[in-house]
Amino acid sequence: MSTTHTTAPTPDALLQLKQHISDRARALGFQHTGISDTDLREDEQRLEQWLADERHGDMHYMARHGRKRSRPEALVPGTVRVISVRMDYSPPRTRDAWSVLDQPPLAYISRYALGRDYHKLMRKRLQQLANDIGEQIGEFGYRVFVDSAPVLEKPLAAKAGLGWMGKHTNILSREAGSWFFLGEIYTDLPLPVDEPVSNHCGSCTACIDVCPTQAITAPYQLDARRCISYLTIEHHGSIPEELRPGIGNRIYGCDDCQLVCPWNRYAQLTDEGDFAPRHDLDAPDMVELFQWSEAEFLRHTEGSAIRRIGHLRWLRNIAVALGNALADTALDEATHERMIAALRQRLAHDSPLVREHVQWALDNDHRRSHP
Repeated sequence: MSTTHTTAPTPDALLQLKQHISDRARALGFQHTGISDTDLREDEQRLEQWLADERHGDMHYMARHGRKRSRPEALVPGTVRVISVRMDYSPPRTRDAWSVLDQPPLAYISRYALGRDYHKLMRKRLQQLANDIGEQIGEFGYRVFVDSAPVLEKPLAAKAGLGWMGKHTNILSREAGSWFFLGEIYTDLPLPVDEPVSNHCGSCTACIDVCPTQAITAPYQLDARRCISYLTIEHHGSIPEELRPGIGNRIYGCDDCQLVCPWNRYAQLTDEGDFAPRHDLDAPDMVELFQWSEAEFLRHTEGSAIRRIGHLRWLRNIAVALGNALADTALDEATHERMIAALRQRLAHDSPLVREHVQWALDNDHRRSHP
């Protein structure tokens, strides 16, 4: 980004442009827009300590770009402002999350991944917004991001007034809870900035208390190595055995810290059709998913964020969930036998990763020594 403005916009013109950006963003399906500067010094210190403590696990990309992640102007030279946007994703007519989590024969998939992948949708909308700005003022410097580069999107959103950082390290809004995606436009336009909002978590520790694997080690501190979202999505290897029971029937991501958050009483349902559940993934049968061939997995996850983990990690995750279900003494006989049969069919899988988790699941069967 290296655009030189021939005429510096006046303060009044910039204020009008800011309002225009907000109006156009809402018309494009973004529920909230805010503007921040690029000063992330405090967040940079926290990030560097988090990395030093190796809490990022296998996410080596978190350290790969040095300080470009915490210094927007280093990532995109010329950046002086960041336009942050929010897009709500909680779909209507979705099976109640707790009811799925309470039924071991069902598999739980994080609500954000039930529909189409948000990356392309939001990137296209942000590009439309950038094009519209260009039509208003002429050529300007910018770059669009949707979870696609070293960007500290949550601290930037907090600086832009979209919400505050909750104790679970997600952004919270008094009007929308936390069920939303974030996106950014880095720009060289010196737009007026918004004020951050105050923190409203108070003394609540619901998110910390509910975490199945105690990944939230203290308020505002997350150890990704223990987080179910990390273990089922980002982590490529064997899931540590001591953490497997806490995963329950969560096969892709985890929403518990959001489900218990009092502020999500105010979460807004989306009217974006692309975020509606596909293939009944809001309450799917665990065994059916485990029996998908790789071709079926690719077909059913086309256009979905789930596809990124690949078929092997899909099987790994479901094997853990099946093992946890088999440990449930209340599991009925027919379901139990169906799960055992499905696991045995994968015992000779080509992948050592899959075989290991399948064997663990079978060994976890509470009826194993009592046929």
